[in-house]
Amino acid sequence: MNYRRSLARTALFALVYVAAVVIGWQTVLGPIGTGLMWPAGVAAVWFCAQRRARARWADFVALPLALTLTVLATHSASPTAALAFGVTSVLQALVFCWLLSYWRPSLWGAGGTEPMRSPTDLWGLLGAALGASLCGAGIGVVSEQLFDVSPDWSNFPLYLTRYTASILVVGSAGVFLGSAVTTFRLHYGSVGGWWWHCLATLLNTPLWRIGEYFGIVVVSTGAYLVGFGTKAQLPLTFVLLSLTVLVATRLSTPFVLLHNTVMAAIAVQYTIRGKGPFSYVTDLQTQTILVQIFLALVMVVGLALALGRDERNTLMTELAVERAELAEEQQRAAAHADLLATIIDSMAGGLAVVEPDGRLSLRNPAFTKLLSGFEHQATDPVFGLFRLDGTRYSEEEIAHLRAHICEEAQDLDVLVRSPDMKEGRIVQITATPLPHRDGTRGAVVILHDVTDERRHRDELANFAGVVAHDLLNPLSSVDGWTTVALAALSDMPPHPNLDQAIADLTRSTRASDRMRGLIDDLLAYTTARDAAVAPATVDLGAVVADIAEARTDAAVGGEKPAPRFIIDELPPVEADPVLLRQLLDNLIGNAIKYTAAGITPTLTITGQQAGDMVEICIADNGIGIPAGQHDAIFGNFHRAHTGGGYQGTGLGLAICKRIVERHNGTISATDNPGGGSRFTVTLPAAVTVTLPLPDAHPGAATVTPLRAAGRPSPPGWRL
Repeated sequence: MNYRRSLARTALFALVYVAAVVIGWQTVLGPIGTGLMWPAGVAAVWFCAQRRARARWADFVALPLALTLTVLATHSASPTAALAFGVTSVLQALVFCWLLSYWRPSLWGAGGTEPMRSPTDLWGLLGAALGASLCGAGIGVVSEQLFDVSPDWSNFPLYLTRYTASILVVGSAGVFLGSAVTTFRLHYGSVGGWWWHCLATLLNTPLWRIGEYFGIVVVSTGAYLVGFGTKAQLPLTFVLLSLTVLVATRLSTPFVLLHNTVMAAIAVQYTIRGKGPFSYVTDLQTQTILVQIFLALVMVVGLALALGRDERNTLMTELAVERAELAEEQQRAAAHADLLATIIDSMAGGLAVVEPDGRLSLRNPAFTKLLSGFEHQATDPVFGLFRLDGTRYSEEEIAHLRAHICEEAQDLDVLVRSPDMKEGRIVQITATPLPHRDGTRGAVVILHDVTDERRHRDELANFAGVVAHDLLNPLSSVDGWTTVALAALSDMPPHPNLDQAIADLTRSTRASDRMRGLIDDLLAYTTARDAAVAPATVDLGAVVADIAEARTDAAVGGEKPAPRFIIDELPPVEADPVLLRQLLDNLIGNAIKYTAAGITPTLTITGQQAGDMVEICIADNGIGIPAGQHDAIFGNFHRAHTGGGYQGTGLGLAICKRIVERHNGTISATDNPGGGSRFTVTLPAAVTVTLPLPDAHPGAATVTPLRAAGRPSPPGWRL
């Protein structure tokens, strides 16, 4: 709003206020000059509409000035009294605006754009009107005393009721009208849009509804004309209030406001003429107070009922929408549940949900089929659950698995034999914990029939093992004959083709060595994958020390730089000694092999126990691992460095991974912050059995670190 427009609005409201003062002067009762109407409501709406005006100062000046000029023109009071009442009106309007914005900030004039939509809004407006009227009535009586205008505190109820009724009637109309004007363009776009909207609403309204409006208006208007036009001393005001209830329950809220305003005008007009129920009250001040109370009561009752009905209709509409959305959501959920049930039932793999108490709350047909031999576990020794080596699971072992299936993830292969499949099928059981909101844990169990996969894998492994073993014999022959040929050629006299023959035989020897290394790796991989694991408590420090010594001797014998080892104290582990040695020898050998030329290999080997696992770290100063290959290097036949003279088959780390997995451990590779690579391996910790010592406190436990003793340290070692 620009400055000029703000001043124009101030002038317009000033003219309306002057008109309201003139009209109010026409409602004076008797010679004492007590008016039934006072423009306090107009002032309140004025200041609410101008709360964001740029020229707000003009409103503070225009209102007292307009009241003073009007009083001078009508000779209704002294200029000083008029000025005092003008200042009072300004303060009263400001108090109303502040209270309304504090209690109902969403309403128009209080900072928002909404009309009254519920009885709560009405109570907020009524409270603001009462607060402003108390302020105005008090200041009015005090100002009378200041300007010697016959101060009388008996006028306080008169001012209070007159101000309250005026603000309530005009303020309610102002909130509805102001909200409509503010949101007019948003709702209708233009006057033409509003006109077509009204016409469409009228055309879509049933004829009986239009007749109801017309009939109620005629009846209520006639009742007010009769009730206030007759001179009979009858308490007809109670009957007229019943008509207000009828109008409020049947007609729209804006129409109720318009209807009650018109009826209030009828009551005021007939009271001025000395007719109606209030005309028989001889005391004019009391008569004025009763009229104001009646007008406020009609407005409050009508609006409270109408707004309560609107609020109830809104809540019912919202409830119906929520019910429809809930029903639609339930339909979608039911359809989704049916789809999930269909998908689960059609799965080739078995799926079940195990509750914390061991009860199956869900299982599909494949689950029942894959474990069809389980029901014979307790009755028939031929059928039930078996290990892959053919040994049968005992009832205690099955109970243990069932008790711990909800605690930790499990991956287990079992052999299931049933009457319909006596040779049995291999079922892979995968269990994943399923936490519940109450803190308990269930499990999701998935079954896969891996019989063909395991059989095919075993056949391939056996084939690889047989082929690798059979290839060693002719390879040994090749090595033997090559050695004999080289020995024979070494005694031959010089000849032009002798050097070429020796070079060819040397290349043949190197090729044979590479072939032997590949065959040895194939056999090692087969052993690591299929050999039975015999775990035992192993002194990890002693194994590492022995491997380090062997690698140092090999380097010295090959006239290469002796590797430098930094080995911390290592805790014992529970592992297969043969497979553990193969694992560590592969990792240490890789670290030494993949070191740049001219650099002394330096390995740092550390270990620490974390719970029931031991974490072993082997860090080197080698050439490192290419970016993006830290996981791929554990694949079969994967070589990260194909050039630079680094030879290998690509099976060494695959063997390491398989050995670690067979011990239920993990292996990973990262970059060493100081350069090189860092391999981290986790293996089960050794089970420590503690015995009470004679001088120890009962129950005390003693842990003695294990480390290699009596073994000479290789060159470059630091413990």
